[in-house]
Amino acid sequence: VQLQASGGGLVQPGGSLRLSCAGSGFTLDYYAIAWFRQAPGKEREGVSCISSSDGSISYADSVKGRFTIPSDNAKNTVYLQMNSLKPEDTAVYYCASSGRRDVLLLLRLWVYEYDYWGQGTLVTVSS
Repeated sequence: VQLQASGGGLVQPGGSLRLSCAGSGFTLDYYAIAWFRQAPGKEREGVSCISSSDGSISYADSVKGRFTIPSDNAKNTVYLQMNSLKPEDTAVYYCASSGRRDVLLLLRLWVYEYDYWGQGTLVTVSS
C-alpha cells in the first residue's frame, strides 16, 4: 500500500490550492482516506475524511466551508480542494488511509487509527 501526496506550494491568503493523494496497492473502494496537517511546533491534526463505503465526508471545524474532499475512485485518487486559504492553514499536509470499520462508519480523524501515510506536501499561505 502506497500513498503519494502532491500539489503543495506557496499561495497568497484568500487563494486556492488542490492537493492530490494517489493510492496504489489497494482499492479506494474499501478504505477511508483522510487529510491531516502538521504546522511547525504543533501536533498533527485531522482536516477531512471521506469514506468509500458510502461517500460520507467529515471536516474539521477550522476548514468547514472552505475545503472539500472530492475523489475519483477510477483513478484511486482523493483530492483536497482548499479555498479561501489563511496563513494559519500553513502546514505539511499528509494523506492517510484506514481500513478500520469504525473509521469507515464514524469518519474519525484520530491519527493512530490510520495505518498508511503519504510523505507529506508543504502548503505555505503567505503574502
